[in-house]
Amino acid sequence: MEVTKAPQVSDSKLHFLDYWRIIRIRKAVILAVFLLVVITVTVITHFQPETFASTARMKVEKDSPLTQLLSGGASMNPAFDQYFLQTEFQVIRSPKILYQVIRELKLGQRYAQREKLNTEIPILDAYEALSRELDITQYKNTAIIEITAFNEDRELAAQVANKIADVYRKYRTEGRSGRSDQAWVALTNKLAGYEMDVAKARELVDKLRIDLKVPEEIAESGQVQGLSAQEVMRLQSVIQEYQTRVTRNSRLLEQLAQLKGDSLRNALVVANSTTELNTLIGQLNYAVRQKASLNPDFGADHPEVLKWNIQVTKLEEQLESTIRGILDGMKSTLEADKAAMENQKTFLSDAIAKNSQDAQRFRPYIVAKNEFESARKIRDGIKIRVAQEDIDRDLGNNSPVEVINEALPGTNPVKPKKVVNIAAGVVFGLVLGVGLAFFIEYLDTSVKTIDDVEQALQAPVLGVIPQNVGSLMSEGPDSPHAEAYRVLRTNLLFSRKDPNWRTATVVSGGAGEGKSTTIFNLATVFAQNGSRVLIVDSDLRRPSLHKILNVANNLGLTNYLLGQNKLEEVIQTTPVPSLDFLPSGKLPSSSIGILNSARMKEFIAEAKSRYDFVFFDSPPIMGVSDASILASEVDMAFLVVQYRKYPQQMTIRAKQMVEKVGGRLLGVVLNNINISQDSYYYYYSGYYYDYYSKNEDSKPSSEAKSSKRGEAKKPAADSEKKY
Repeated sequence: MEVTKAPQVSDSKLHFLDYWRIIRIRKAVILAVFLLVVITVTVITHFQPETFASTARMKVEKDSPLTQLLSGGASMNPAFDQYFLQTEFQVIRSPKILYQVIRELKLGQRYAQREKLNTEIPILDAYEALSRELDITQYKNTAIIEITAFNEDRELAAQVANKIADVYRKYRTEGRSGRSDQAWVALTNKLAGYEMDVAKARELVDKLRIDLKVPEEIAESGQVQGLSAQEVMRLQSVIQEYQTRVTRNSRLLEQLAQLKGDSLRNALVVANSTTELNTLIGQLNYAVRQKASLNPDFGADHPEVLKWNIQVTKLEEQLESTIRGILDGMKSTLEADKAAMENQKTFLSDAIAKNSQDAQRFRPYIVAKNEFESARKIRDGIKIRVAQEDIDRDLGNNSPVEVINEALPGTNPVKPKKVVNIAAGVVFGLVLGVGLAFFIEYLDTSVKTIDDVEQALQAPVLGVIPQNVGSLMSEGPDSPHAEAYRVLRTNLLFSRKDPNWRTATVVSGGAGEGKSTTIFNLATVFAQNGSRVLIVDSDLRRPSLHKILNVANNLGLTNYLLGQNKLEEVIQTTPVPSLDFLPSGKLPSSSIGILNSARMKEFIAEAKSRYDFVFFDSPPIMGVSDASILASEVDMAFLVVQYRKYPQQMTIRAKQMVEKVGGRLLGVVLNNINISQDSYYYYYSGYYYDYYSKNEDSKPSSEAKSSKRGEAKKPAADSEKKY
């Protein structure tokens, strides 16, 4: 069996036009959902009771904390605190505030009247209702709180907002006043106690000063006037420097004591170079060189020799004297450094000892003095706060809450927001409709595009047939639908592998996919092209081709296969000269398997010898075995798939059944495509449809032909409904 390979499968990703195609196809669903949502939102919005809002604004401040009441400074308003405002939001919503509002405004009765109840609702239920109708927010980034009340009664909304602000203000004022009174009493009691403590501390300080004979400087400063830490560190640094110098000079003198002669001189030049020492060494070296430069012939008594000997001896004596002086000076310096270091150590130790003794001696006075100063500072701070509290009490307590804007009855309702609700309904309805359309499209596994066919069946699409196609024999060769069948005829001829393949059948997975109309119009196109064509209605159970031709079905294929009539007796002519028709005939119940007989094979061979092409109509391949038998006996088969009708699995199964019996499936025909709505198929065959439609409209007799075509379509449509 040879099967034409499908072309290369195109990319399966959805293009923008694919989304637009889905929207156009599912526009009824989208429109229905859209209208349902919009109408529902509109009705609900229309019947929803109007709600008014009133807003009261108040400025809130923190209460002075108790720690500030004990401080010596003046009370200041605390900085803005977001957490404080959030806390106050909860205080305003608390039962402590709202219960009082409910009682004063008798909201339990008003809510009962609104709900048309005979008895007043419990305060807890009224509290929950009021909480739902209350919105407390912060005005921008300020310390201003907005209290917004919502109610169907505009006057009541304003009363609720103002009453909440008033109750909260009283709550804060009374709380602050109570805390202020408590603080004043506490401060007054504390002040009396600290006055006594200060007096006792003063007496003790004066007594200790006399008993311990505290010097004036210690009495004024309250601390021992000894060496400071900086002075101690400076003295320790000086002592360390002396220690370093003494150690270094001692080692140097020990090293010099072990040297003599030139080694000692050289060491002194390096260690303690002086001008006198350098001069004497230079003069000595000069005298020695002059002495050495004298004539060797001079005797010891020669005047020049004597002169320079005396000079050298004199210089050596001076040099020795100078060296002893330098060494003695270094020893003296060393002794002076040692003495100075010891003096500094003695001074530091004496000073530290004195400080320690003074601190120990005057410690009771210093401690008493510090306690006295602390008690006096606390007493002075309390005095200032008592004076401030006295002034506040005289001037009256200022509330930390100030109502800056009372709520007024609303003029326009804030709920429902009709424009916003309807606009939201429009958007939501559109989104929901489009989403539902795509969801339905996702669940729909039927054939939708050429790509679906070629990917699922791995078979080429031979033709695309538009919707509402009737009999081409009635519509004429110039019908706008004829071009779709001409394309199918061309593809069918080019797809066959052997020119001798001249018998073909059409199959489908389910009923009503348009097999009969497709095979009849295809045979008509072949006949109109000049070929001798025989169309056989081999759907023995539910024949329909005779209805398209409007002829009788008394004699036909079954009569020939049973040997009751000859072939010439059962074949009928049609209005198309080169097209003959063989009805199915009446099928006896005892001859169900007649298509699988040798007589049927002989008939196919006989028809093939008489005609150029023979086309066989068949029943759905999934219902009975006749279609499979025909597919195995004829040369070619093609599968008709109706657009968006059956799942792809049924179509795949139909193709597999043809291949199992050895049939040659050339390709697939997509039927019943709405070219005008589905832009995907417009570019495939819509051009011809528009072209021929315009030609038909330009003819004078177009209205008559249109009427005639309408009459011809009616029986075809009725016949297709069976399958």
